[in-house]
Formats: sequence, structure tokens, C-alpha cells
Amino acid sequence: MAAERSAVLLDWGGVMTGDLFGSFRAFCAEEGLDSDALATLFRHDRDARALLIDFECGRMDEPEFERGMVRLLGIAERSDSNFIDRLFAASDLDNAMVEGVRALHERGVRTALVSNSWGTRRYPRELLAELFDGVVISGLEGFRKPDPRMYELGARRAGAAPQECVFVDDLAFNLDPARELGMAVVHHTDARTTLAELDRLVDSGCRGAAG
Repeated sequence: MAAERSAVLLDWGGVMTGDLFGSFRAFCAEEGLDSDALATLFRHDRDARALLIDFECGRMDEPEFERGMVRLLGIAERSDSNFIDRLFAASDLDNAMVEGVRALHERGVRTALVSNSWGTRRYPRELLAELFDGVVISGLEGFRKPDPRMYELGARRAGAAPQECVFVDDLAFNLDPARELGMAVVHHTDARTTLAELDRLVDSGCRGAAG
């Protein structure tokens, strides 16, 4: 039987919020683009990938990223001033995940956020302070998942060794480095499934303790 874990590291967008890619598809449809235009651009266009990596690592400011993406998508320039806000407009907080993480934290489970950021100003800071013992945001650190440093730093800020952690992400390829560090991993698809898996994996000895 696998060892039980005492800390949980979670992604933000697509885990603590609703489906990001659904929100992206809604934006594309609103702009008259193919619904997968943005995802296709990131998969196949080197310039788009370079923009994304620089932005997520904090090497590029929001206006420059927005102008570049609007140009690559071929949409009206009016879109560049609120591009990111519109991309995320259909992705609200997942209240079931918030309540689930809150319950874990209140039982004494150590928690940390490990997030690739699209800018750093949109995170609800008071909620982060309530839910997480540590926060790792790529735009503030200068590197991004799947760099192993993101996971190592998340474990450290949660006050745990990597082998004591569970890592949760909605993107399967972001799970591989965590697994290689000895973490248990959960591929998030919905709150019910993820919270049930965390309940199975997290050390029952943490529960009932003050966080």
C-alpha cells in the first residue's frame, strides 16, 4: 500500500477555478474564431509559445503579452486592453474545491498553491492566505511548471518533503515532474473525484488537528 501523505499542492486555474479551456473556447467563439483557435496557437505557433513562457515567468508585462496575442490571433485591436480578463471571464471559483481545500487545511493538512500565472494581480489574496500555508506563483519566481523547482518550492513552503506531498493539476503533463520527485499525483477533472482521491491519499493522522 502506498504511503499516506501529509501535504497537498494544488494548481489554481482549472483546479480551484472552473474549466479554463472552456472559458478560452467561449472567448474564441465570441471573437468569431474556431473554438480551439487559442489552444491550437499555443500548440503549434512558436511565437505564441514564446510569449506564453515569457509571460508566465514574469519576463513580460500584461500589455505586451495582450498585444502580441491579439496580433497572432488576428482579432480586433480593441481586444488587447482586456484580453486576459475576457479569456478568464467564464472561469469562476469552484466553490466545491474551495470548501474541500478549506476542510483539509482546517484538519491540519499542509497546503500550498503551485500556479503558472497569467499576471499576478488577479489572485484573491485573502482567500490564498486562508487556504494555503505557502504560495508559489510562476510570475513571481521567474520559472514555471513543469520546471521541478516549482514543485520543490511548493513542498518547502508547505513545510513538507516532496515524498510527503500530493500534487493536483488539470494538465497531465504537469504531473510528471511531481511524480518523479516522489509525490503522489491527482489529475483533476472535477471537484468530487479530486476530493475523494485526496481523502484516500492524505494521512488520516492529519485530520482533526488544528491547522
